[in-house]
Amino acid sequence: MNPEQCAELFRRWQAADPHPTTELKYHSNFELLVAVILSAQATDKSVNKATEKLFPVANTPEAILALGEEGLRSYIKTIGLYNAKAKNIIATCRLLIDQHQSQVPDKRADLEALPGVGRKTANVILNTAFHQPTMAVDTHIFRLGNRTGLAPGKNVLEVEQGLLKNIPPDYLQDAHHWLILHGRYVCTARKPQCATCIVADLCEYKEKTAA
Repeated sequence: MNPEQCAELFRRWQAADPHPTTELKYHSNFELLVAVILSAQATDKSVNKATEKLFPVANTPEAILALGEEGLRSYIKTIGLYNAKAKNIIATCRLLIDQHQSQVPDKRADLEALPGVGRKTANVILNTAFHQPTMAVDTHIFRLGNRTGLAPGKNVLEVEQGLLKNIPPDYLQDAHHWLILHGRYVCTARKPQCATCIVADLCEYKEKTAA
């Protein structure tokens, strides 16, 4: 995909959805961090269902730490890998209290030092909470990078680097959300909705669906 096609693709997405955002529900940077940790290999819908009960009871590092692992598990047991996630969130709360005055840090190295936070999660936090032009590559974005020709790559880091290079700076802040939403609802894994896709003519996917 050449630079002109790339710019037009994001221009259309921006026109259709000027202010895209995550579908995770949160009211603070800490709530967002917990929700993103919980969302690994889980749907946003399942995370929201759990956090709508958890956050009214505990939505600070101190409050969740007070619940303990067992108490936290009781709120998130409907989410996949909940045992490991509870352990990581409790450990993260301790670090936030001890090292960051209970605040979510805004630097990649500090975020990735938190249990349960890898590069993808750190990128989500940096982009959504701190408005940094990062690119969190999940399965949807990895698929789109390769399928559309926007940023082909053999692994998530290659796709991330390609997207950061190819996406025009004016669109980079919101690009992560446009790509995720497009991959989730239009360019789906098994049967992409090419017939109704607003960027189908720009996409380089060779096996476009007719209906």
